[in-house]
Amino acid sequence: MKRIYVVGTADTKGEELGFLADAITATGATVTRVDVGTRTATVPVDVTAEAVAGHHPDGQTAVLGIDDRGRSVAAMATAFARFVQSRGDVSGMIGIGGGGGTSIVTAGMRALPLGLPKIMVSTLASGDTAPYVDVSDIVMVPSVTDMAGLNRLSRVVLHNAAQAISGMARSPAPSADGKLSLGLTMFGVTTPCVTAIADQLRANYDCMVFHATGTGGRTMEKLADSGLLAGIIDITTTEVCDLLFGGVLPATEDRFGAVARTKLPYVGSVGALDMVNFWAPPTIPERFRGRLFYEHNSNVTLMRTTPDECRAIGAWIGERLSRCDGPVHFLIPEKGVSALDIEGGAFFDQEADAALFEAIERTIRPTATRRVTRLPLHINDPEFARAATAAFLDIASK
Repeated sequence: MKRIYVVGTADTKGEELGFLADAITATGATVTRVDVGTRTATVPVDVTAEAVAGHHPDGQTAVLGIDDRGRSVAAMATAFARFVQSRGDVSGMIGIGGGGGTSIVTAGMRALPLGLPKIMVSTLASGDTAPYVDVSDIVMVPSVTDMAGLNRLSRVVLHNAAQAISGMARSPAPSADGKLSLGLTMFGVTTPCVTAIADQLRANYDCMVFHATGTGGRTMEKLADSGLLAGIIDITTTEVCDLLFGGVLPATEDRFGAVARTKLPYVGSVGALDMVNFWAPPTIPERFRGRLFYEHNSNVTLMRTTPDECRAIGAWIGERLSRCDGPVHFLIPEKGVSALDIEGGAFFDQEADAALFEAIERTIRPTATRRVTRLPLHINDPEFARAATAAFLDIASK
């Protein structure tokens, strides 16, 4: 039986947790009350804090009974995320919390598949929610008042949240039109290529294009891990530049991890590996003074990658793609990797491109299902888009 999980710290938010669970039960839904507190619960729950804490890699004692509250909260967040991954009966999840509770509950919510209803009623919901939401689809609801006992306003907020999660779980979104979904990565300087690929595939695939700004790549890979993608066309791998050289739109160390884990058909390329992103010029680190820059707009400044940096980028990508046992076809456009890296363009640098291409070819280990192809084209040439489309259709059909 699918259930709505109602989660909070039953040691400090017991009254609110009980009220919220009862409000959801009144809608006819089945609930599971989960305690993620680090002290003794003040209300009955269905899953105790001890049971959750037991999912920590180092066991329950790594979470409970320690004096450092910060360490205990962080450990409970780890345990709760692992607990969530062990459950197969979640139709929706709703949490309540202040600072500590919000960090714990949202850690578990982020481990749930995209599309599964998630609501977090939090004292932090009116501020910067990025650390809690990240690349998930958590709905943050401001609690307005602090959670220090029920009052006339908090009862309304919690009642409304209960109705929302119950409605979401009871009436899930209808299935899509039946087309398989593809993830594609794009930047402004690779837009002609990616747009052309999507146009060629849209009749048969639901093409989801992600802006390669760090969060875009992570969102795409989370969709892959969630089983929502049938393949990836990763034309724009530029987030790796910012990860390795201190840019403001970085990937994480897990970039390409979902490709390895899922073995999805993957076509990749070197889109925008000629640049590292910074904000306005005064924010650029002193160590980069004197480098070649391009003002994309008043708030974004691009720095051209050097041959040595390109070697490091190529090796980093190649090493990770060599861990992928699914079908991988990586395409190299020999005449340029972005709209700026073209003959006469601001970032045209054949030496840097050559270093990048050589590092990729040297590092990606070829197999029967993993290969690299050079093309005498620019990345935004229509012929390159057609080649990428054909490459994907070829590996997806095998």
